[in-house]
Parts: sequence; structure tokens; C-alpha cells
Amino acid sequence: MAKCTWHAPWKLYRVISGHLGWVRYCAVESGNEWFATGSADRVIKIWDLSSGKLKVSLTGHISSVRGLAISQRNPYLFSCGEDRQVKCWDLEYNTNEAAINFVLLHYHGHLSAIYSMALHPIIDVLVTAGRDSTATVWDMRTKDLAAGKSRATLMDHKKSVRSITSHPSLYMFASASPDNIKQWKCPEGKLIQNLFGHNAIVNCLAVNAHGVLVSGADNGFMHLWDWRTGYNFQRLQAPVQPGSMDSEAGVFSVTFDMSGTHMITTEADKTIKVYKEDNTATEETHPINWWPDIIKRRKY
Repeated sequence: MAKCTWHAPWKLYRVISGHLGWVRYCAVESGNEWFATGSADRVIKIWDLSSGKLKVSLTGHISSVRGLAISQRNPYLFSCGEDRQVKCWDLEYNTNEAAINFVLLHYHGHLSAIYSMALHPIIDVLVTAGRDSTATVWDMRTKDLAAGKSRATLMDHKKSVRSITSHPSLYMFASASPDNIKQWKCPEGKLIQNLFGHNAIVNCLAVNAHGVLVSGADNGFMHLWDWRTGYNFQRLQAPVQPGSMDSEAGVFSVTFDMSGTHMITTEADKTIKVYKEDNTATEETHPINWWPDIIKRRKY
């Protein structure tokens, strides 16, 4: 087995407050200048990435905001929530305080809460997934349902799948459930390896171009893994903010910025936390505790 690639450890860089409820999701704009968050307080907030300052608040959802997607080709922000609504916000209008909360389009079709969404980076296709057990593919321009065809169904998880993330350069992805994390190879959907270690429900996954996979759980712990070998090189516990209960330690979403050097989490203590690599760390100060024989003996 090849040796694990050395990665610098990560540390907490900034804590951002402003939401009045659980912060459920974060999405970063492709220009790496700002990011958006959605919360149980029904508000979407747009923040400056470099300073952490609030730029705009968008209201219109009547229940918790669960998913966000930012178009790379148009000035559009998409949101979905437990109110069964999918909204398209025109950011050119909503940066003007006089025209704030302007919704360009509404998409209707789900019969229950909408928990997740994704936007294709090249073509105008939006995908939403909800509690009604459906994943819906939309034509972004016409609001009509677009044709979709299943390539493969992967049945290896024994419990519900809570999150999925695709590698930015490799044709691979990872999925998370309450008992483990699995890595897959496309297009055949071949299982590559299982990652164990969380003693809690894994809510979210993200991977950057440097091969760092991060997983966040409902007990506030984040595990950082080397993508290629599955080595867990760091474990972080997100600090609960003063005034919060111990039960508000959950990490709901995690994402990397476009450079892959900053990591943003949204959490149950109503905060957004930004982490960055420790630039003072070296392979001598933080050596890899690598035991490949033990990993080889694991039976999946």
C-alpha cells in the first residue's frame, strides 16, 4: 500500500455569528469572493469571504432553508427548504438594497420538504431531492422537468445516505451514512474502500483538489482523511459557542473555498466557522503515524 500523502493540520480561523437558528448549509461563489448560508431562521445570508462581514440578507422562505446552489454562468442563487419551495434569486437585483428579496423564479413540484440541491456547472440543469423520496431534474430556464436516466444504483450502504461529494479532478465520489463513509469509482460505481471512525451520524462531506476529505458529524467532530489511502490524519472538535447547549454541537455542512485552503462549516450552535491550514506545521512537527499493515487487515 502506498504511503499516505502528508497534509498540514487545520485550525479554527474565524467564527461568524448572525443567524438566529441552526445554520444548515453553505455554498461558495466561483469567484471566491463571497459565500451564502441558509438557516432554520428562514433567512439566507451572503457574506464576504475575506472579512466575514455580512453583505445581504434574503427573506422569503417560510420554513428552514436546507440547500443552496450558486450558478457559475449566471448571477443566480438557488435555494430550497422545508416549505417545499425552490427559489431562484437574481443577485444583480438583490445587491441593491431598494430591490432586496427579489425572487426571479419559483419551481413547484415536490410534495414535501426539499433537503438538497445541486446545479450543473455547464448546462442549465438543476437537481433537487426531498423527503417525498424523489430527486427532480429541472430545466433551469423553463422551470419544466428535464429528462433523466439512472446510470447505476449502489446498494452497499446499510443505513440512510446523509451526504455525497465528488472529487474535483478524479472521477470518484464519496458517500456518508450513520455507520461509515464509502469511496466509489465512476462510472461503474465500484466500491473502493470504507472509512470508519465516527461514533456518530455523519451529516456532511467535502473534498478539495489537494486530496483532503473532511467529514462532519452530529456530535461536533470533524475527521480529515487522505483521499488516496483513507488515512485519518486529524480529528477536530468544533467548539460550541458560549450560551449554547451541549446538544448544539452538530456540524450540518462543510465546504471548501475555491482555493481549497479554507474550510467553512455551518453548525447547530447558530454559527459559521472558518478553518485554514496551519502554515507553521511541517512533516517533522506533525509526522504521519502510518500503519498500512493494520489497514490491510481490515475486512470490509
